[in-house]
Amino acid sequence: MKTPQERAELAAEYKKSMNCCQAVVKAFADTVSLDEQTSHQLGSGFGSGMGTMEATCGALVGAGIIAGLRTKEGNAVRYTREIHNRFKTLCGATICKELKGIETGKVLCKCEDCVRNAVIATEESLHNS
Repeated sequence: MKTPQERAELAAEYKKSMNCCQAVVKAFADTVSLDEQTSHQLGSGFGSGMGTMEATCGALVGAGIIAGLRTKEGNAVRYTREIHNRFKTLCGATICKELKGIETGKVLCKCEDCVRNAVIATEESLHNS
């Protein structure tokens, strides 16, 4: 079993060759019985803030996907809310363009750190689920 920090570093390594959502989903693939191709396809449409930088960070979307796969029906929204709130605390925002400082010129959180923080927030939230 991987520690939260090991899983976070794994996600950051995956980010080198895939989008943020894919990196987070793949980092948890062993916990939800997803094969590599399925985990890659599942997150493929959620890079760059859902493709526009205007929306939720892909790493956070990936965390929500994992929450849905790892929790009992009806609980995913609660866990995703917890993950969202923790991610926002760790990163300073949840919208891709805000995280990347597109309008302000001030980067709040680099992609590698977004995927790390999404993994940490997910581990913290789902630890006792």
